[in-house]
Amino acid sequence: MDTISMLGHSSPSAKETFSPDGAKNGPRAVAILGSGDFARCLALRLLRSGYRVAVGSRTPRRAAEFFPHVVDVTHQEDAVAKAGVVFLAVRREHYASLWGLRHLLAAKVLVDVSNNSRPGQYPESNAEYLASLFPDSLVVKAFNMIPAWAMQSGPREASRQVYVCSNSTEARGQVMELVRRLNFEPVDKGMLSSARDIEDLPLRLFGAWRGPVLSAVGLSVFFFGYAFARDVVHPYVHGRQSYFYRIPVEVVNRTLPGTALTLLALVYLAGLLAAAHQLYHGTKYRRFPAWLEGWLQSRKQLGLLGFFLSCVHVLYSLCLPLRRSERYQLLNLAFQQVHANVDNSWNEEEVWRVEMYITFGVMSLGLFSLLAITSIPSVSSALNWREFSFIQSTLGYIALLIGVLHTLLFGWRRAFEEESYRFYLPPSFAVALALPTAVVLGKALLLLPCVARRLHRIRRGREARQHRGDATTSAAHVSPERVTIM
Repeated sequence: MDTISMLGHSSPSAKETFSPDGAKNGPRAVAILGSGDFARCLALRLLRSGYRVAVGSRTPRRAAEFFPHVVDVTHQEDAVAKAGVVFLAVRREHYASLWGLRHLLAAKVLVDVSNNSRPGQYPESNAEYLASLFPDSLVVKAFNMIPAWAMQSGPREASRQVYVCSNSTEARGQVMELVRRLNFEPVDKGMLSSARDIEDLPLRLFGAWRGPVLSAVGLSVFFFGYAFARDVVHPYVHGRQSYFYRIPVEVVNRTLPGTALTLLALVYLAGLLAAAHQLYHGTKYRRFPAWLEGWLQSRKQLGLLGFFLSCVHVLYSLCLPLRRSERYQLLNLAFQQVHANVDNSWNEEEVWRVEMYITFGVMSLGLFSLLAITSIPSVSSALNWREFSFIQSTLGYIALLIGVLHTLLFGWRRAFEEESYRFYLPPSFAVALALPTAVVLGKALLLLPCVARRLHRIRRGREARQHRGDATTSAAHVSPERVTIM
């Protein structure tokens, strides 16, 4: 069979050039069946890691121009014969076209890198289907989570792990060693039955964000409807005043801070509930309820959403004086002042309130930003555990407390004025303060010496000996103290 060699000389034999194990005949040999984008990027990564690469294609002459000259682009039969590890970089519907290679693939490691276009597209996983077609091969599922660009440019934080599963322990270990040599991190997922879950992972769109996003949307709808009823519907019902122009800016801007502050409170409320659970049971080895575990694991997403809404709130607030309605109100106020012969409308109390209100708002956003920045993996890796915990826990509660003070200064005395209770509803800022204030008070309770001392002993395992017999040791695998915002 003809071979197109990109090495600049006649086609060498497998014994002279390629070796499955690479122990005696030079560099390790790997074959790739397929000539698409992933195959090209995989070939480059293998070359940089010291492997000899043979690419098998049905049209080798046409595929050769897309690969470096050191890659041996040949027919599929020749490529398979030259390597002990074969990457299958073709789609599932083309598996059957390789049926003629089953005798050459016998006893060889066959790595399936394919994905589906939607979850549950086939009754069995691609890897299991491949194993049924080639029962004499050692099928391994791997590299399906790594995109082509990450394969070519090198691993990044979000695409470093490679999930590996196979019914053959030896083949799984061999591929995991190959993963390490490519500078990725292998994750052993056990038997080939895990391939279905591995193949569904790339199809999940923000799977860990579903609950936090729904929470943020639900809170936004609640605060928006609350502000709309009080600030738009109530004036129209009672005085036929049309304030519908307030919806795009004012009503939205009243929605954002309440939602952001509540989301930040939810981040730390989960830790308080976890601490209460440990205090109640007197041990850290009793497993948290499933809903609480999920809540603890979603604190990062809740914090990020709260930080995003806080930043948008700042932008909206800076744009408030730019509105045409604001200019009309200032002109009307100036005209009323002249008509009433008022020379100076300076209000010392209002001036101090607004100055402090803005100051606390800037401080709260600054600490919120610090929480987000230090949660970036590249930044957090430069911190030790004590530094990271201090920023995410101690400074996080301080940011929440300053946010509460910021909101209190915004409301000032209006919570005690009768006209502020429209439709017998308290002001929006009072509703937004409910949960954050409860969280701050709960944290203050945990700081009491009698409570803090007992909780400290529990988390050190000193009061859990009587529970070890019936408790699961995986109870505290989610730390209630470690709050990660990004």
